[in-house]
Amino acid sequence: MTKLFSSAAMLFMTALFLAACNGAGKPEPVSAEAPVYFNLRPKLEKDYGYSHAVQIGDDLKISGAVSMNDTGHIVAPGDMAQQMKNCYSDLEKILQHYGYTYDDVYAENIYTTNMADFIRVSGFRNTIYKKQFPTGTWLEVKGLAVEGQLIEIDMEARKTR
Repeated sequence: MTKLFSSAAMLFMTALFLAACNGAGKPEPVSAEAPVYFNLRPKLEKDYGYSHAVQIGDDLKISGAVSMNDTGHIVAPGDMAQQMKNCYSDLEKILQHYGYTYDDVYAENIYTTNMADFIRVSGFRNTIYKKQFPTGTWLEVKGLAVEGQLIEIDMEARKTR
């Protein structure tokens, strides 16, 4: 009887092991869709060495938007509210380029040099996200890429079919 129980237990464990290994080692499917890059300010992005956005399939990743003009000068120095509005304006241009809206955004990260000032004006985001706020992180940082920048916002979006 012990031998029978031992054999049954071994058979059961082997079946569990094989079931768990079914498909193990097979590579994950890779998207055959090529990345589609977008440069909002091509000269500046080339000088700084980045692309402002890339879409692969239904996924869109947007690099941090800051309040600057096409020549790289800060717009609205010292004005957190206006710099934030300028960031969202640039982000909207990029979303629209790909046919997305703020409703497609699922992750947003905000970097600021003054968290208290940002929180004071953060209610503006209620005009951007009307259905649901995305996930995200707010971080106070020592500085951003260019002196005078108070806020930088990056995001990720997914287009549902």
